[in-house]
Amino acid sequence: MAAAAAGGGAAAAGGAVSALWSEVSRFGQSGDYARAAKAVSKILQINKDDVTALHCKVVCLIHSGSFKEALSVINTHTKVLTSDTIAFEKAYCEYRLNRIENALKTIQSASQQTDKLKELYGQVLYRLEHYDDCSAVYRDLIRNSQDDYEEERKTNLSAVVAAQSTWEKVVPEDLGLQEATYELCYNAACALIGQGKLNEAMKKLQKAEDLCRQSLSEDSDVTEEDIEAELAIIHGQMAYIMQLQGRTEDALQLYNQIIKLKPTDVGLLAVIANNIITINKDQNVFDSKKKVKLTNAEGVEHKLSKKQLQAIEFNKALLAMYTNQADQCRKLSGSLQSQSPEHLLPVLIEAAQLCREKQHAKAVELLQDFADQHPASAVEIKLTMAQLKIAQGSVTKACIILKSIEELQHKPGMVSALVTMYSHEEDIDSAIEVFTQAIQWYQQFQPKSSVHLLLIREAANFKLKHGRKKEAISDLEELWKQNPKDVHTLAQLISAYSLVDPEKAKVFSKHLPSSDTMSLKVDVEALENSPGATYIRKKGGKVTGENQQKEQGQGDVKKKKKKKKGKLPKNYDPKVTPDPERWLPMRERSYYRGRKKGKKKDQIGKGTQGATTASASELDASKTATSPPTSPRPGSAVAPSSAATSNVIPPRHQKPAGAAATKKKQQQKKKKGGKGGW
Repeated sequence: MAAAAAGGGAAAAGGAVSALWSEVSRFGQSGDYARAAKAVSKILQINKDDVTALHCKVVCLIHSGSFKEALSVINTHTKVLTSDTIAFEKAYCEYRLNRIENALKTIQSASQQTDKLKELYGQVLYRLEHYDDCSAVYRDLIRNSQDDYEEERKTNLSAVVAAQSTWEKVVPEDLGLQEATYELCYNAACALIGQGKLNEAMKKLQKAEDLCRQSLSEDSDVTEEDIEAELAIIHGQMAYIMQLQGRTEDALQLYNQIIKLKPTDVGLLAVIANNIITINKDQNVFDSKKKVKLTNAEGVEHKLSKKQLQAIEFNKALLAMYTNQADQCRKLSGSLQSQSPEHLLPVLIEAAQLCREKQHAKAVELLQDFADQHPASAVEIKLTMAQLKIAQGSVTKACIILKSIEELQHKPGMVSALVTMYSHEEDIDSAIEVFTQAIQWYQQFQPKSSVHLLLIREAANFKLKHGRKKEAISDLEELWKQNPKDVHTLAQLISAYSLVDPEKAKVFSKHLPSSDTMSLKVDVEALENSPGATYIRKKGGKVTGENQQKEQGQGDVKKKKKKKKGKLPKNYDPKVTPDPERWLPMRERSYYRGRKKGKKKDQIGKGTQGATTASASELDASKTATSPPTSPRPGSAVAPSSAATSNVIPPRHQKPAGAAATKKKQQQKKKKGGKGGW
């Protein structure tokens, strides 16, 4: 009985397991992986070491996005789930959890490299920026695979080529990939940007935009907002090209349009925010502070390359410097220097911060220490140190630093800078020494090259300019030997020898061309008759018949200047004859009577209190019929009679009635400072 009961229980359990497997199959086909995982868990309760059930549970968890749980199941059952059976799932979970190094080790430890494991291997290598190995993996897959994923593999391969061109400055080879999709076209544009072919890249991006719109518009479920969100990365790259071309206003406008769309790609937002900060520089700092928050979003470090992340950190340090956050600037630059000890930019940022704090000595000391530790970057560091010395006014010390850069001593730019600085310090001997050393270097390594002859020419001109003709002779002789037909150099040489050795000057003067060969064949009459020729008669010369007629003819051609009409006074009346003595001072006019003295104009208020000299009727304004109203009533107009108007003489044409009025007018004119029109 007991044995029979046990056998019946086993049969019942087997039936339950098969029913559960049927549920797992049904849920898996419908994509309901959560319910499929529950069914698998029930199977594992019956048989906890069932390899197939464990494998199915891991797959269900991966499809549900539970990568940590899936990896936990794999690590818990390592004895049952060997690396050969579960290598792909384990590596994929590690890849999705951004444990890229662990994923690489898992893939490399697998005994059998399947196609799907190779696909994942290529993705892992791309994230690790091992572009050469990644390219080899994808080429092998494209060559040896025949399935529906060939287009995706070609897209990934073109992305690898674009990354090599952008970050490693490798000239990409033509892989013969047809740009049939907007992804392939976009990657081709990125590769062209890496090569500096910006105009061609812009055309590719415009083509990618058209292809994207065309492919997405065919789907009726896709809205215009979805299309714009998909185009955001293409538009971002267009704005980047505009920024590189110096069209910062257009680039900034396009960047802000993308941000308003609020794309879900945190990597794209971080790159756009960083580029806006670079456009703002030390201006619009408030906007830059807002944009920095976008670069700190979660997951950004897994979306961007190392160089992109480094550029963002550099800009954060610079922004901290511009906003006078000295401690934050030092913290960021120190972190960058610890991550990349050989990188130059963190040290330059820290030195710039010290200079803003007026600690130039510390800045120079910091740069000198870095130059001693990293000789490969010594040139850039020394140039920066020289710039700091010039800013401090120590031009001579800056010259010493520049002369210590052996790699640049013979370069024309360095020679020009040193000569200019020594000339500023009035140290002509040191400037000539710079020329001499540079000429000697070219004489040894690049004799008779264009730069060599140019330096000799400039050295000779410099010596002649500063009165060192004797020292310039050797340079001039060298130049003349290279080009005996150079008359200008020969003339300079003769001029220099005339002060030092007149006999040699005579010898060299024989090489000058004769006057016949130097004379110009000019038609004098044609030159005189040309439109630009002018005839100037010598002073004291007599003008005879023919010449006199020519002069008269020339005089007729000249246009007469029109005289401007004088301005007339506002109250000018053409019917009245103006005063003929109006131009004379008032004292000199015939009708001037002089100033009368002793007469009082008015006696009001001069007598005893309450007494008046005039009668009350004379002082009553209401009794005078001629007094006009202060202002006209609405609708009424006061117009003088025509007879009265015709007899009125303008004020300037009237003779003064009395000497007192004349004198008063004179005083008013003197106060105004004007002279009167009439």
